[in-house]
Amino acid sequence: MCGIIGYTGYSGAKKKIITGLEALEYRGYDSAGAKIGENIVKATGRVRNLDLELEKIQDSKIGIGHTRWATHGEVSRENAHPHKVGKITLVHNGIIENHMELKRELLEEGVDFISTTDTEVACALINKYYLSLGNIEEAILKAMERFVGSYAFAIMVEEDSESI
Repeated sequence: MCGIIGYTGYSGAKKKIITGLEALEYRGYDSAGAKIGENIVKATGRVRNLDLELEKIQDSKIGIGHTRWATHGEVSRENAHPHKVGKITLVHNGIIENHMELKRELLEEGVDFISTTDTEVACALINKYYLSLGNIEEAILKAMERFVGSYAFAIMVEEDSESI
């Protein structure tokens, strides 16, 4: 399993996200990533590697983070979370058991994938519904009707810089 964390506040999202991910690290992970404001940063290995990468970007009052134990796809920056498709960025804990079926459908519709994860498939499907419905809550509910598995998401939408 993976660990996810989100933060919204007045400032200091980088420190809050790293502190949260470090608290989860005792479980053992192979990569970590975060979206802080508009920046997505990923690293393989320990959370400390992500922290070093986050030092290079501007802080924000909002962020999501993830520690990954690879279940779908190899250990790589491409497979590390968060994933962004269109206007949606998300981190995911769990498994989408029918991700290959959904991926085939999305590929036929012209969606390009960077990773080999079920998470990017979930992100692409939520983005598809968000673009057609214009409402993130409705898009998530519609996508959930399609997902088979056990999962939790922390999601950020491009047009909303204050909410997770």
